[in-house]
Amino acid sequence: MCPRVLICDDAMFMRTVIARGLEGAGWDVIAQVSDGAEAIKRVEELRPDFVTMDLVMPEMNGVDAVRGIRAVDADVCILVVSALGQEQIVREAIEAGASGVLRKPFELTDLVATAQKVLDECAGRRASA
Repeated sequence: MCPRVLICDDAMFMRTVIARGLEGAGWDVIAQVSDGAEAIKRVEELRPDFVTMDLVMPEMNGVDAVRGIRAVDADVCILVVSALGQEQIVREAIEAGASGVLRKPFELTDLVATAQKVLDECAGRRASA
């Protein structure tokens, strides 16, 4: 079964890059949204297996979105996709419940490898719980 993914980033270009990379690896991108509040709503509706989350967005930032997503789905894997130089906010996202981090800019091979690693780690935690 291929992972069902929701992509959250305020930049359409970045959403497209992430979608193409994950779809090329056989993942099913079920939704793309541009802000954290919409991500929470769509996670609740669609119950994806995996979320990619930008941190700096105009309406609701990624840290608050991670908290909101965790409130509606404690098991979903969340990969923060963040630009260099945002170490403090990345730490906050991990503390809020993000499962892993990928730095922008990235190569598509790194995206797929990191996403698969995070998904495997999430599955391992669920299996041992």
